[in-house]
Amino acid sequence: MANRSEPGGQSRREFLKHSGCLAAAAAALPISRFAHAAGSEVLKVGLIGCGGRGCGAVVNALAVDAAARLTAVADAFADRAQSSLKALRARVPEQVAVDDDHCFGGFDAHRRLLESGVDVVILAEPPHFRPMHIEACVEAGVHLFAEKPMAVDAPGVRRVLAAGEKARAKNLNFVSGFETRYSDAAREAIQRVHDGQIGRLQAIQTTYNTGPLWHRGRQPDWSEMQFQMRNWYYFTWLSGDHLVEQHVHYNDVICWLMHEQPPLHAWGYGGRQVRTEARFGDIFDHHAVVYEYADGTRVHCYTRQQPGCYNENSKRAIGTLGQLQSGRTWSLHNIEGETTWTAAPSGKHPEVTCFEEMFAAIKTGKPINDSRTMAHSTMHAILGRMATHSGQRVTWDEAIQSELVLAPSGYAWDSDPPVLPGPDGFYPVPMPGMTKAL
Repeated sequence: MANRSEPGGQSRREFLKHSGCLAAAAAALPISRFAHAAGSEVLKVGLIGCGGRGCGAVVNALAVDAAARLTAVADAFADRAQSSLKALRARVPEQVAVDDDHCFGGFDAHRRLLESGVDVVILAEPPHFRPMHIEACVEAGVHLFAEKPMAVDAPGVRRVLAAGEKARAKNLNFVSGFETRYSDAAREAIQRVHDGQIGRLQAIQTTYNTGPLWHRGRQPDWSEMQFQMRNWYYFTWLSGDHLVEQHVHYNDVICWLMHEQPPLHAWGYGGRQVRTEARFGDIFDHHAVVYEYADGTRVHCYTRQQPGCYNENSKRAIGTLGQLQSGRTWSLHNIEGETTWTAAPSGKHPEVTCFEEMFAAIKTGKPINDSRTMAHSTMHAILGRMATHSGQRVTWDEAIQSELVLAPSGYAWDSDPPVLPGPDGFYPVPMPGMTKAL
């Protein structure tokens, strides 16, 4: 059972003006002594979450600034922090300057890293932990890059929004892992849509169909918490389900196309057809969601993780004068209709561009703050999951005001996770028509 806390929330209208409500209160907050000074030459980088994506982000970050140094790493699992540090030392040895006592493990590892004197933190832990780690970074006064998604539930989204306003008041950089927003080709494509080159937008379709992902098995000496943390992708409280963890990249593009306007509501289908073994936790293997907007625009999202099936990664925006088509690769965009346009080839990956722009912003003292859009896109995906898990049509206002917190009662290796297996070893899976969304 999930905990319920943090009463209150935001309506659809309130979400759009949220920043104004918080900025005044946050304006009086002092600038932290840890904020990296404009013009300073060396950036001390810390990594929280030492999986493949975290290590990749470190390599991206160090590649754009020869003076940057990785000075601390942290992960709930000490062995993963150590193995990742070893791999990074082999890959970028001249820029890894992590002392043995700056390789942190445990549920409090992030706090010890923040006390070590870093300037920039890369957050790449399981999504459940993103809101609390974002809050800790902002409180410590460090610049941060947060991998997507930003939360797994509505209270977490609200926490990210609030932290984003505090970061804005402290002049901290708050950069999002929604990489498409840092693609020059995508920026031009979206601007062309906003300029009316495909006419009035009528529908958007996104498809993110892939095969199965990794699984780390179960060791006999692992507690239930260790098993779920090692296999975090397969538990909704940790990943948000794959609609939130993976397809959220496309939810972000939808929100961008729609000028960040929230939908009225969402409904859809989802379930487990082939992901039937107990080891796969409680997430679905397919989702289909329809989002409906006040101006009549309909958005159709499809995502599937099943072996041996047709795979596709694409986005399509359909207007009255033409359509924008985009592939999985960040540089593939073209417009067909009254206007014909194809994006110029680009060899620079937006996962690099985001750090180029972030580090430049740090050194010029002109911070980037993506918190509002990254929170909005995450909530857009969470709304879709609420609809597929419950089988109900869920409004944006209901979703963003939800008080349902997906979290354990405590963070320790012997604590019980919020979902536990039954006597047969199987976890309770959401049942459309029976599961409560809010």
